[in-house]
Parts: sequence; C-alpha cells; structure tokens
Amino acid sequence: MKAPQETRERLKFLCRVVDKEVKHLDYASRRVFGGPLSYEDVEKLDAAPELAMRIEAFVSRFCRLQDTLGDKLLPELLKALGEPYSAFIINLDKAEKYGWLESAEQWVALRQLRNQMIHEYIEDSQTLFDALTTANANLDVLKRFADVLLKQVADFLARSSSDKA
Repeated sequence: MKAPQETRERLKFLCRVVDKEVKHLDYASRRVFGGPLSYEDVEKLDAAPELAMRIEAFVSRFCRLQDTLGDKLLPELLKALGEPYSAFIINLDKAEKYGWLESAEQWVALRQLRNQMIHEYIEDSQTLFDALTTANANLDVLKRFADVLLKQVADFLARSSSDKA
C-alpha cells in the first residue's frame, strides 16, 4: 500500500523533530546531571537561577520528547499502517504488542513524572528531586522507544515508496 504523500511528509517531519529532541534532551541531561545533583541543590533552587534554568530545560525537553513520541509520532505511524484511531493508552498497548515499547505501564508511570516535575516542585523539593532523578534514570526508555519508532517509520517509508500505486 502506497502511503499518501501528506502522510509520508508528516512522518519524515516527526522523525526529524524526534531526532533533534533526543539530542537536546541528552544535552540538557548532561547539564543537570553531569556533576552530582543533590537534594540540597534542588532545595536551594531559589538561590541558584542558573541551575533552575538548566533543570527547567531538562524537564521541558523530557516532557516534549514524551509528547512527540506518544501523542504525535506513534499515532501517525499506526494510522499509516492502517490501524484505526485509538486513545493514547490503547496506542501504547499496541506499541507494546508490536514489540516497539517494553512496557505501556512504565511509559504511563514516566508520563506521570510530568506533574511532579512541573507542578509539585513548588511545594516539595523532595518530590522534584525524586522525579528528576527518576526521569534521568529512565532516559533510555524514551530513547529506545524513539529509536524503534524511527526505524519503523524508515521501514514503512521504504516499503511504501517501493509499492506500486
């Protein structure tokens, strides 16, 4: 089945975005966690605007990559493969079923870190510290999923361009 040009272009665009987001997230992670990040550092963020900006960049890029993968690239790829439109969690279950994602449950748990990193840090430094270190420890989950989806898209595009219309 030859994919419509619009679908092919959207998938290519999303792949370029994901590639850049992974690189930017890696950079932000090195800037925050390159030296040891302690609870005391997080507790004193009000007095450390440079660190606060680096943490903000890390959080933003972590959340952005998750959004691009789960809310944009995955549904677009599934649609291109002929899957019907489904809710977010069903798409994650499909990704797990296809072997693209190790655990839909783990992905949802990582997604819940967003609230802890974005909202709850205002009141609780320990929650922010725990969420930041958990997010950083699980960067490979996001990056593996990105790699797999990028490969799936490349394979799809190669098959689609060689198919007869």
